[in-house]
Amino acid sequence: MTIFESKINDTVKLVFATNNQYKLREVQELLPEGIEVLTLQDIGCHEEIEETASTLEGNAKIKTDHVKNGYGYDCFADDTGLEVSALNGAPGVYSARYAGENVTFDDNVNKMLSELRGEKNREARFRTVVSLFWKGKQYFFEGVCVGRIEEKKSGDQGFGYDPIFTPEGYQKTFAEMSSEEKGEISHRGKAIQKLVSFFEDKV
Repeated sequence: MTIFESKINDTVKLVFATNNQYKLREVQELLPEGIEVLTLQDIGCHEEIEETASTLEGNAKIKTDHVKNGYGYDCFADDTGLEVSALNGAPGVYSARYAGENVTFDDNVNKMLSELRGEKNREARFRTVVSLFWKGKQYFFEGVCVGRIEEKKSGDQGFGYDPIFTPEGYQKTFAEMSSEEKGEISHRGKAIQKLVSFFEDKV
């Protein structure tokens, strides 16, 4: 059961170009039965896809290009950034490696908390861009979730910056929400809903 109702009549098979197992599980929970997700492992793609672009759109496209050019599959990929007002939009495209290369989620969160210590402006937003390559054409879908950065971690669900991000209109962090609740309002959830709506019109 997914959080989105679907009007897709024929099954669509797509590779989701990610090695992030947390993200894979989250997206699989969001997609309806009409979209069957293949993993990179399913198609024999075991190499790391380097994200070298300076934008979320660019990084998402790098991943779909890698799969379509190297393996020939229709596919989609996403890139997500946390944009913090007091940090002039940082870490943005560098969110996954904010504290350096090969770091943990906690390393990034702890650096964020340190950077914002004593800062009154806690405004932030998550932005996700999904790149889709389907039937020879490229499409992009964007989702944004506005909120604030908390002064300490709270909750143990989700991943990444979820324990310190509270969406606007809520009194709990993403990490305190169920996957269904988060999926309805999150940046990634909104972008994936646009992807689903695209296929409702096409299939």
